[in-house]
Amino acid sequence: MQEVCEFLKQCNTYYLATTDGDQPRVRPFGTAEIFEGKLYIQTGKVKNVYRQMKENPKIEISGMAGGNWIRLTATAVEDDRVQARQHMLDAYPSLKKMYSADDGNTVVFYLENATATICSFTEEPKVIQF
Repeated sequence: MQEVCEFLKQCNTYYLATTDGDQPRVRPFGTAEIFEGKLYIQTGKVKNVYRQMKENPKIEISGMAGGNWIRLTATAVEDDRVQARQHMLDAYPSLKKMYSADDGNTVVFYLENATATICSFTEEPKVIQF
């Protein structure tokens, strides 16, 4: 899990895919943090991505860093604890301009039943499950 988190951080921007009814939706994301042994991402409750993850928590993430790429499938589970939200904001201080842990908008999800595959053109794919 740590390797996956570090890879996502190296991407700076990765892409998170959800579904909206029968339509795929993809958008850039940038948060990845381990808290209490789980990999977390963050968004806002006012965004469509929040509604989409609540309606269908199965997500995919893709990103590139250093000539390698990652594909991550997981189930996104909302963690409504203020401690989890604050941990993410502390890890990404720039988010504090737009979010606070108790603003009613900030939301974090941890990823469960995750399978990440890190690929390149020159090496065998590496599969990580957590």
